[in-house]
Amino acid sequence: MKIPSVSYRRRARIEIIPLIDIIFFLLATFVMVSLSMVKNQGIPVRLPAAATGISRGSAHLSTVTVTVAGSGRLYLDKEAMGFDALLARLRSLRERNPDLRVVFNGDEKAAFGDVVKALDQTRQAGIEKVAIQTTGAPAAPLEK
Repeated sequence: MKIPSVSYRRRARIEIIPLIDIIFFLLATFVMVSLSMVKNQGIPVRLPAAATGISRGSAHLSTVTVTVAGSGRLYLDKEAMGFDALLARLRSLRERNPDLRVVFNGDEKAAFGDVVKALDQTRQAGIEKVAIQTTGAPAAPLEK
């Protein structure tokens, strides 16, 4: 005859609700970190406003940012360089990735000639997919 044991052994259980909370927390953290990485490609500058600007959506993997600072300095992503070095670097990047896209990120006080020169360097490198980054605030009307 089998005598029941006085000490009842509890079976281990895995609680699902705390695991779901942790998974949602990790998902939210991952989304926030990945969204913040999109804006950190270039150096911080004061962008000009454009009323017709559109969102570029998610960052494309083959996108580089060319920044022309107000002081006239030129940056590729966050690396400072001159115009000759920009042309050589863009050519090498295009050789590795023919679908390379370039986003121009210029300070509103940057000289227009510097921006055009950087754009010309980009075209000389054979890159035709070019965008100019602006803020979404409406621009002031032109005076006549």
